[in-house]
Amino acid sequence: MLYTSPALESVIERLSRLPTIGRKTAQRLALYLLKQPCEEVSALAEAIGTLQQRVRTCSICSNITEEDPCPICRDPRRDQSVICVVEEPNDVLVIERTNEFKGLYHVLGGSLSPLEGVGPEELKIRELLARLRAEDGEPVREIILAMDPNVEGEATTLYLAKLVSPLVERVTRIARGIPIGSDLEYADEATLARALEGRTTV
Repeated sequence: MLYTSPALESVIERLSRLPTIGRKTAQRLALYLLKQPCEEVSALAEAIGTLQQRVRTCSICSNITEEDPCPICRDPRRDQSVICVVEEPNDVLVIERTNEFKGLYHVLGGSLSPLEGVGPEELKIRELLARLRAEDGEPVREIILAMDPNVEGEATTLYLAKLVSPLVERVTRIARGIPIGSDLEYADEATLARALEGRTTV
């Protein structure tokens, strides 16, 4: 449906290009913005406009930041001897929300996917190896591989484990299993097998 306002149609069309935003949601968002005070809409437009100018990637861990190095890499309270390797910057945010991990991160920028043309050269693997071989600072003792639980994540985990194991004392992966609050009867065989494999003492 085309609106009589080309400006509104233009906003709907652009919003619908965003991930997980279909035409109906884009339409709702555009009509919502139309009802907001001018200052609110201008502030949003300004924030979006400056996003790419201000946000960059950290030269050490490749996480998103406005300062280089990022606050996590600069924090002297973080354990410099442990690096958690993740696929994307949003994985860092998820792990940080747990308040459990006190080490550093390394963001790969994706996972290995030959079908989509993503090989080791397209990821920040070379940079990870450079961090492990660096002679300045505290040596890295442990690498934690925290990839998504899918085929690409599994392939990336196996590839990295083989690559980094000669360079560090310990290579671990995050445990996978039954989510809290769910029933065993609904768990698939692979998840249940992984849960049994990663069992701990009580």
